Amino acid sequence: MGRDKGLILLRGQPMIRHILDRVVDLGDEVLVTTNRPEDYAFLGVRLAPDEKPDGGALSGLRTALLAAHGDKVLVLGCDMPFVSRPLLSHLIELSSQADLVVPKAGGYYEPMHAVYDRRCLAEIEASLEAGDMKMTSFFPRVHLLTVEDHDLDLLDPERLSFFNINTPEDLAQAERMLSEA
Repeated sequence: MGRDKGLILLRGQPMIRHILDRVVDLGDEVLVTTNRPEDYAFLGVRLAPDEKPDGGALSGLRTALLAAHGDKVLVLGCDMPFVSRPLLSHLIELSSQADLVVPKAGGYYEPMHAVYDRRCLAEIEASLEAGDMKMTSFFPRVHLLTVEDHDLDLLDPERLSFFNINTPEDLAQAERMLSEA
């Protein structure tokens, strides 16, 4: 999109506001990791700047786990404005059973829509040190619990949680979806 997606307006509000409105009261704190905290100050939530501003999503995950007050961290991408509260609640409920609880939709992990335990930090750091920046790089080395298609069909039948906005066309589609809701 050529700019910070969390700040792109969707129905007159920054995209990140749509996400925060859907997760209110799901946890003990709200934390936003960002390379530019000054741009997100208007949210009135705790902000954590990335240690490596161009480190990518895996580096941002490390930042979130280090900055969070608790051991379990629900991680959501800022470009996914239709997160499902029932699905998020389910992920949180399962989080005591594993180091990582992640949806696996159509055979693909959704790592920007998962609950991570602080115990993942050592393996995340090992991946970063090895130069493996993929969000899933450390998955084989932690206790992983996946939420599969059959559960996703019950909790988010339309799979809107995983609709992310990457193009102007995606943004236009999201606008249409919101106006029809």
